[in-house]
Amino acid sequence: MGRPRRDAGGAGGHPLVLFLVGEAAHRHHARTAAHQAATRHHTTAVLVEDARAHPEPGSAEAKRTLYPTEFRFTDSEGRTHTAYTDTRPALPKGRTVRVWAATDGKLTDPPLTADQVRSRAMGSALIAVLGLHAAAAVAYGTVHRVIQHRNLAAWESAWAATASRWTTSP
Repeated sequence: MGRPRRDAGGAGGHPLVLFLVGEAAHRHHARTAAHQAATRHHTTAVLVEDARAHPEPGSAEAKRTLYPTEFRFTDSEGRTHTAYTDTRPALPKGRTVRVWAATDGKLTDPPLTADQVRSRAMGSALIAVLGLHAAAAVAYGTVHRVIQHRNLAAWESAWAATASRWTTSP
């Protein structure tokens, strides 16, 4: 029959690690998303040059290709900035595109979404559990080696005491 298991899944402390790390990571990324939402804004930019044309217009590759193109935009303080962003091929000068800018006028990514916050929290929790497994494996291997070394030393000592009685001398 064997010894009864303490938990059905053999998870031990895993649920606790998942919860604690996941909760801490979620709080961290939610604060980051809130900060990003407060310091970034979606604004309209105007191309100051024609975007490069794709060598094969209308091709499947042309639909996926983006080219760096210079544009001008106004930040949340009303200051005008010039930068580069990736745009579709052959957009004409004066065309508008939407970009995300930080309060300092530098281009940035959009704020984290709720899905990204959740995904990053889950990823952190899973990495923590994998780290727990790795630490447990290292601890097991270390203890196994120490015990094996101790047992071999004890066997060698016992054999040294017994060997003379088991061997015949010529």
